[in-house]
Amino acid sequence: MMSEVTRYPAASSDQAIAHFGNRLSVETDCDDVATALKSGTAEFVLLHCVGTPQAYARRHVPGAIHLPHREISEARMAEWPKETLFVVYCAGPHCNGADKAAFKLASLGRPVKLMIGGITGWADEGLPFAQGGEVGKLADLL
Repeated sequence: MMSEVTRYPAASSDQAIAHFGNRLSVETDCDDVATALKSGTAEFVLLHCVGTPQAYARRHVPGAIHLPHREISEARMAEWPKETLFVVYCAGPHCNGADKAAFKLASLGRPVKLMIGGITGWADEGLPFAQGGEVGKLADLL
């Protein structure tokens, strides 16, 4: 008897390398972001892309700038050099605000990755949140 797992053959190694390589070029995860923030090697700008200033103040990933996707424009992004990598996140798997932000950034020719899981994933990893209107630092919360 064939299961749903084996009903469709696995991709060739070349296909799998291309597929997963493509995903890794546009995604990162909460642990990788946290590791970079903790070590001080974050070579990206982290954007909290949804919600009101009040929701951001309640909890956000330390180091994240509140920039809702609706406010992303060429003029707003001129604050950063063109080659700046942006990592975007939103509320979690039930939210597509980060996808909207990533689409806008890519449309502006900006490098971008999505932090999969968003706030939900950050909480699931047991990582601390910053509160208040300031960006905050992860190292100060550990």
